Amino acid sequence: MDAMEFFELSTGRWRSQRTTHHLAFKRSEAGESDIHVQALAADDPKVIEICQLHEVDPKLAIGGAFVSWQGAMGWDKEDENHEGSTVFSLIPDIDNPRQGSLLRERGYAEIVPVAGRYHMDDEDALVLITEYETMSSIERFWFVSPSIRMRTSTVKRFGGFSTATFCTEFRVADASEVASNLDEANLSNPTSDQINNAAEPRKHFSFFGW
Repeated sequence: MDAMEFFELSTGRWRSQRTTHHLAFKRSEAGESDIHVQALAADDPKVIEICQLHEVDPKLAIGGAFVSWQGAMGWDKEDENHEGSTVFSLIPDIDNPRQGSLLRERGYAEIVPVAGRYHMDDEDALVLITEYETMSSIERFWFVSPSIRMRTSTVKRFGGFSTATFCTEFRVADASEVASNLDEANLSNPTSDQINNAAEPRKHFSFFGW
């Protein structure tokens, strides 16, 4: 499958349980979060806006996704939280639809617009590689089943500090449930904030984090 099909399979609400290893301190931190994924068509205004932000012809995009999250980590301070949203736009390579550029409104490691590279590997896992000004990240996502998704990520700061994270993500709602919530709210053309409200995260069970 290609990356757009991967995003379509990911549409819905997910509960993510994660462990982050802070390699410099030889310590690990647990967390849990709720994530909402909504696949976006190539002509969606959000996809077009991201392409224009990166000065890329929107006609080259095959689609994208809107992702929002809410959670916390074990070492969080009292007023600290992990919540937000971002939009992705997929620009496949002309000669290989299974790889290309992924344009983002905000990055995984830095909250700035960023363009990374993606590819689907031999096991149909989605791999994202992003270079920032002060760090680099590699993320890999794959499905164990339609309702269980795994994720690994490594972030390396150029000063030498690194973290490695492993997540197990369980589907708690599919696309039809999210659409039903939107219909009940009479939202024919929902904004990002309205999508967030319709897919309000569930309470956490044990750990906290995104």
